[in-house]
Amino acid sequence: MKTVRLREGKERSLQRRHPWVFQGSIDKGGGDTGETVRVEAADGSFLGWGAFSPRSQIRVRIWSFDEHERVDEALFQRRIAAALRYRQRLAIASKGQRLIHGEADGLPGLIVDRYDDTLSVQCLAAGIERWKPVIVAALVAETGCTRVYERSDSSVRQLEGLAVKTGWLQGAEGEAPAERTIDEHGWQLQVDIAHGHKTGYYLDQRDNRGRFAAWVRQFGAKRVLNCYSYTGGFSVAALAGGASEVSSVDSSGPALARAQAHVERNAAAFGYDPAAHRTLDADVNATLRQLLKDGRRFDAIVLDPPKFAPSAAHAERAARAYKDINRLAFKLLSPGGLLLSFSCSGGVNADLFHKIVAGAGIDAQVDGHLLARLEAAPDHPTTVAFPEGEYLKGLAIVVKG
Repeated sequence: MKTVRLREGKERSLQRRHPWVFQGSIDKGGGDTGETVRVEAADGSFLGWGAFSPRSQIRVRIWSFDEHERVDEALFQRRIAAALRYRQRLAIASKGQRLIHGEADGLPGLIVDRYDDTLSVQCLAAGIERWKPVIVAALVAETGCTRVYERSDSSVRQLEGLAVKTGWLQGAEGEAPAERTIDEHGWQLQVDIAHGHKTGYYLDQRDNRGRFAAWVRQFGAKRVLNCYSYTGGFSVAALAGGASEVSSVDSSGPALARAQAHVERNAAAFGYDPAAHRTLDADVNATLRQLLKDGRRFDAIVLDPPKFAPSAAHAERAARAYKDINRLAFKLLSPGGLLLSFSCSGGVNADLFHKIVAGAGIDAQVDGHLLARLEAAPDHPTTVAFPEGEYLKGLAIVVKG
């Protein structure tokens, strides 16, 4: 077994069971791409078993802090089985669920989402790539799903020195991946596993979409603006909640077409008119400015932008972008209106995001009550030892009237 020895004083994070070892913490040692190495403190004491990644700034991702635990096929089987047991306890009423959430499930760099009978898998780290055949076999055995599609096309793989990979891993080789229908909160959504964002859809916002539908109903929001709408999950939620006018804004024509299809698909079940929904293929920032210039007002606005700050180094620039769109949204809200504002940027923590939104309110000369702090659905867990896993943060604010 190859060994990585840390510099003096760099062992503290591992002793707190944080699963990452950065390049600058290493004194000597290494391994091949994805190879399991023994990680030691400067005095030679054991700290963990981890996967070595010679190209990444995160040089080692820890598999286990137990010196007596072997990193073998059985370990991956145990971790996957434990992750699935946890999801079963959550009793999520949807055919779209996250089954494996990387570090939180002891499998750093692995994301697995289930869409009906098909698994969508992202292998984002060298260690996961090395163990991929074992992982896929364990997933099939534990879930009963025989169709597994790989979506390892995230830019994160470039940081690991890994090539982009997409396509069937099992069950439908040579076929174009069929779309899958998932249900959440009573409505139905179509997911394109091969081309949709992330693994196909934003499952992390499932509970927030449900809460939004309830708030639209509770506060009687009739005019709703959904920004960065993608395929219209929040738009369907607004209509299901009783909104009479919903606008979806996104810069992707195909996503907006799917949003309209989702609206039409669920109209009969929830008794709304599909004509109440309109799509706008445009830049969100420019659209907000034009709506303000036109004197428009809304009862509820959703801001769910893409990742503005992938790391802390981008936080300052991202803060300006978040502040600008939130300032415009505050100005567009009617008194008593509802704002749902999100950030999925790892470089912007929850405290900083709150300060940014508060600053936007001050600039807009608008105050509001904090209705709720929002986060990812519980099948996207965050652990005590790995707070970086809390990537999605949001605020629900009711503007004072």
